[in-house]
Amino acid sequence: MTPGEQEEYKALRATIRERGTSRVWLALCGFVAWAALLVATAALSQPPVACIVPLLVLAAAFECVFAVHVGVERIGRYLQVFYEDRWEQTAMAFGRPPGAVGLDPLFSIPFALAVLINMMPALIQGPTPQEIVFVGGAHALLLLRIVVARAAAGKQREVDLKRFAELFATKARRHEENQ
Repeated sequence: MTPGEQEEYKALRATIRERGTSRVWLALCGFVAWAALLVATAALSQPPVACIVPLLVLAAAFECVFAVHVGVERIGRYLQVFYEDRWEQTAMAFGRPPGAVGLDPLFSIPFALAVLINMMPALIQGPTPQEIVFVGGAHALLLLRIVVARAAAGKQREVDLKRFAELFATKARRHEENQ
């Protein structure tokens, strides 16, 4: 490994470490901000449509967590292919053995529960049918986004690994042609 490659490798491993920590903090801060807005919405007896504001905060927090997760995974696959990183190769091969504890890096279950809880102040206010459609539709869209993102995240490692392998093969061919 050249000194430049070694520096890049160290920087990318540090990025994975930092983003792994920031993902947890983003989720926690997002939940706290959402809860504060939800309590304020309920306490002020705002119209049912007002629950869209805490929902937007919840959606933004989820998108931040998802973006950080995708970035970390992508860096991991890059390291696995271009640096033959043993940790990344072993972690991917290890997978999740039967009976092992499962982790949810997207916090999808807490986010989905929060979406459902977010509807409560609107339902207590006795919404009109139009409000139910609008508010319920917005909540359903976020639930759908969480489900779709979780499914995409489950496939991401394989997709990214394949793409980086293609890029690596192209790089190797170019290197051979130049020599």
